[in-house]
Amino acid sequence: MSLEPAPRHATIERMIGIPAGEIVLRDEGTRTSWKVEIGAFHLAPHPVTRELYGAIRGEVPASPAGLRTPVTEVSWMEAVRFCNLLSQATGLTPCYAMGDDPDGQDVVCDWEADGYRLPSEAEWEYACRAGTSDVRYGDLDEIAWYRDNSGGEVHDVATRAPNAWGLHDMIGNVWEWCWDVYDPGVYGPYRVFRGGSWSDRPRGCRASCRRKSHPTFRIDDLGFRLARSL
Repeated sequence: MSLEPAPRHATIERMIGIPAGEIVLRDEGTRTSWKVEIGAFHLAPHPVTRELYGAIRGEVPASPAGLRTPVTEVSWMEAVRFCNLLSQATGLTPCYAMGDDPDGQDVVCDWEADGYRLPSEAEWEYACRAGTSDVRYGDLDEIAWYRDNSGGEVHDVATRAPNAWGLHDMIGNVWEWCWDVYDPGVYGPYRVFRGGSWSDRPRGCRASCRRKSHPTFRIDDLGFRLARSL
């Protein structure tokens, strides 16, 4: 992965309070569903930008995209490390304890810590839906950058319409890493990502769509969003 110098500074934008509730998740491959209770938490209004990532890490993955686009080419492991670094930089308690396992199976999350973390996939889908039950929270062309309107590239965050809770880019622009292991019995350490991207067709840009990959995987349409426990 090639790197470029970091921007000098960046602002952490206000987190949005997400109320407690419940969500029914569904895996389309196995046709199984499960209900998850969600406690109140905070979620960032858009994915982490190249600007913020570079300001905290000191470097940013090389890309022709602007600083206000979501950072991509970042693995799950790197996203977790970034959360800890940002927590430390802002005087909060880091959520993650990490060891040396290259598969990330020794990463432990302290859900009571006040630092930054990745959302669980239940938190992610619950926040994405914002009380709706349709396949997505609005008209796809209005809420998302996807294959038919993106011009084949990532776009600045928060340039499409938000959902009812004020969250932008939950659908489209970039996929977003979540905390969860996808199916350890079948895929081992693979972690979940959600939301669809600038390169996806409409089927990939649905609130319920689940994808997965190894926690060291990087690609140009996959980023992440910050969460915090109350």
